[in-house]
Amino acid sequence: MVEQVRADRGATPTVKAALRWAERWAPGEARARSVWARGRVLAVLAVLTAGLLAFHRAVPNSVGSLGSLLEAFLPWLGLVVVVLFGLALLRRSAVAPAALLLPVAAWTYLFGGLLLPVAEPGAYDLLVVQHNVSDENTDPAGTARALADAEPDLIALEELVRPALAVYEETLAPDYPYHTVHGTVGLWSKHPLTGTRLLDIKPQGIAEAWSRGLRTVVHTPRGEIAAYVAHLPSVRVRASGLASSWRDESAGLLGKAVAAEELRTVILLGDLNSTVDDRALASLTSRMNVAERGFAFSFPAAFPLARIDQVMARSATVGHIRTLPATGSDHLPVAARITLG
Repeated sequence: MVEQVRADRGATPTVKAALRWAERWAPGEARARSVWARGRVLAVLAVLTAGLLAFHRAVPNSVGSLGSLLEAFLPWLGLVVVVLFGLALLRRSAVAPAALLLPVAAWTYLFGGLLLPVAEPGAYDLLVVQHNVSDENTDPAGTARALADAEPDLIALEELVRPALAVYEETLAPDYPYHTVHGTVGLWSKHPLTGTRLLDIKPQGIAEAWSRGLRTVVHTPRGEIAAYVAHLPSVRVRASGLASSWRDESAGLLGKAVAAEELRTVILLGDLNSTVDDRALASLTSRMNVAERGFAFSFPAAFPLARIDQVMARSATVGHIRTLPATGSDHLPVAARITLG
């Protein structure tokens, strides 16, 4: 201490300031402060990710349908959290992992329930399969057999074209004696079907012949069910954003049809070219239940990024949804368990 005082007395003001700084920032304390100082950019990114998850509805659709584009891939923001956590470990940051608790909480609230195990695997009334079989499918017979192997009660198909339609009818006939087709969509059933009619969900901007929806009544042991099969228009991701006006218009028409349905129980199966998080399907998701368990990403089949093949229900529960093995289509089939009542 005496030597320190003597050194201070003989030192210049600059040296004295340096000595006081060194005394204040001892090596251990400096390291501790550095841990909290590092990773601030990562912390900001974590907060932004949490904001996108929690307030994705606030992202506007007025420019390039950016809100719908975000919602189409919303679950994948969980990978952003994983990457940020890895970077935080490399930076040896303390503030970044703390900030990452926000997006983790938001993601868990939105999607954590989908990862929970099915409470009662055998407790359901109907098993249904939804599949866009692709108009370029070179193996319709193999596709039909693969779907029938799952032993569902209902099979909904889209992009049915001739002569493949005849192959589906012949292959599925032994196990599914009841079926109906309108345009390019169809439904095969183990239970009788009545009251089938065309479902008009054609956007006004489409001039050519276009029939992608049907409504029928399925007579199950538990009562009558209105079954809807629909194939909404495709969307395109461009430099300007998401081109989805026809899809959005068709979804609105489908939502109005479901709202006007007189039967209490409704099951909707179809390629909706939207995820259930996409606001474009709000007219449906506000009225119908979606899957409680499972992600079942169905498109594209080679590397599934989103589930655009949907099963929804009114006055019934979609307990679990999963994908089936790949067929000759660019979509994966999805199978869902339905509990009535």
